[in-house]
Amino acid sequence: MVSLSPFLNLPATLAWEDDCLRILDQTRLPQATVIENLTDAHAVWRAIHELRVRGAPAIGVAAAYGLCVAMQDARDLPIEAFREALEERAAYLDSARPTAVNLSWSLKRMLRVAERSTARDASLLYRELVDEAVRIHGEDQALCEQIGRHGMTLIAPGSGVLTHCNAGALATTGLGTATAPIYLAQRAGVAFHVYADETRPLLQGARLTAYELQQAGVDVTLITDGMAASMIAEKRVDVVIVGADRVAANGDFANKIGTLSLAIVARYFKVPFYVACPSSTLDLQTPDGSAIVIEERRDDEVTHVGGQPVAPEGVKVRNPAFDVTPHDLVTGYITERGIIAAPFDTQFATLFGETT
Repeated sequence: MVSLSPFLNLPATLAWEDDCLRILDQTRLPQATVIENLTDAHAVWRAIHELRVRGAPAIGVAAAYGLCVAMQDARDLPIEAFREALEERAAYLDSARPTAVNLSWSLKRMLRVAERSTARDASLLYRELVDEAVRIHGEDQALCEQIGRHGMTLIAPGSGVLTHCNAGALATTGLGTATAPIYLAQRAGVAFHVYADETRPLLQGARLTAYELQQAGVDVTLITDGMAASMIAEKRVDVVIVGADRVAANGDFANKIGTLSLAIVARYFKVPFYVACPSSTLDLQTPDGSAIVIEERRDDEVTHVGGQPVAPEGVKVRNPAFDVTPHDLVTGYITERGIIAAPFDTQFATLFGETT
């Protein structure tokens, strides 16, 4: 696949080439760059569920193309049978992961295209679905750029930026969400420093964020999750910027486990705490964070590192992939329409009520 961006020095997260969805297997980074072809619905479901493609925006784009992949063997069906299969396969893909709203958002958008289509031939409706997936892909790239332009104003010369997990280029198909301000500030010649949390248990901060920032020439230091509070207390951090997998109507949001701890520490030490996300990550049908479903993952992700056991055999394990941060710990949301301050509920409804 082609490079995502010359100055990022990364391969594209995913690509649609010759009616085939190709993804960068993120579970193999940074040791190996492996491109995988996804040729059926089950392969797409597994790629999303097993985190080979991950990050809320990238999942949304992958799901749109994935639905097209899932429907390729149905292009010769009668149109009504094609529509029935489309509903079934969209529901199947939607079950891959429960927390990131972009998955269901993208699939619902694809289904709306089918509902509004006047196509009488399944192959023509398939082409309309592909066209919509291409639009979703292009919009994601543009949204990242817009988030970056608004958020780069938060990064002053000489400042320290703390981020958690990977809300970077690898989590989207563009410049990332939390990293977009970082990349655009760097491109503008601003000198600053980034601290990247390792992000246990799957180490997305170490394997992915530190990797992509280093590839782009950003001044980055990798730290363990337990070091973040000390970095903030030592006044090394001037702003925290994280991503989000689902944002409720009141501004509560779900992000990778450990985000809540950062928000609490940032509030205690009076460090601004921002969430970077596109409007596609807003879920205005969910009133608050208590209604967000949190994905629980396998025990071995906690008990093993790199396939090697690090805990007593048979020990009880909890492994929620995300936590929910209350809206009153958030300084602002960096979106494609600007930086949004509280009250988030009215701001979200006013700015995005017709688009989410």
